[in-house]
Amino acid sequence: KNPVVEALQTQLANSFVVYLNYKHYHWQTFGPLFRDLHRLFDELAGEVYATIDEIAERTRMIGQNPLSRLEEFASAATVKSAAKGTNMRQMINEAQDNAVLIIKEMRKAIKTADEADDPGTADVFTRFLQIHEKHEWFLRDILEKKDGFTD
Repeated sequence: KNPVVEALQTQLANSFVVYLNYKHYHWQTFGPLFRDLHRLFDELAGEVYATIDEIAERTRMIGQNPLSRLEEFASAATVKSAAKGTNMRQMINEAQDNAVLIIKEMRKAIKTADEADDPGTADVFTRFLQIHEKHEWFLRDILEKKDGFTD
């Protein structure tokens, strides 16, 4: 097995699951921050969706077939589908946990691609890592209990 291809396949699957999770949170948002969170989750979903085709095409560029079936995505993804019946804080926490996992895996994948002398794949992971780092930052700051106005 090629570890670079495995990393690409895992992150392709994760991208689909995270995209669907963000849409789930977008559709399930409620409460006093509804408008902001509804918009944020849609924005995050769009940013992840925009990465999917490039990950799949990179897999093809290096001579492999990308995953393309729901069953394949479900078995290859390391992030889980959004939990049912969660409140807003739980949804945001779940999204933040997924971002942390993806960041960890993409950092490892960058090293794997570098060791395989595959700068193109390392670049794909580096660019997409930054998207997930931004998402993790936004979600982490939303979970902050202080409001920024009081001590």
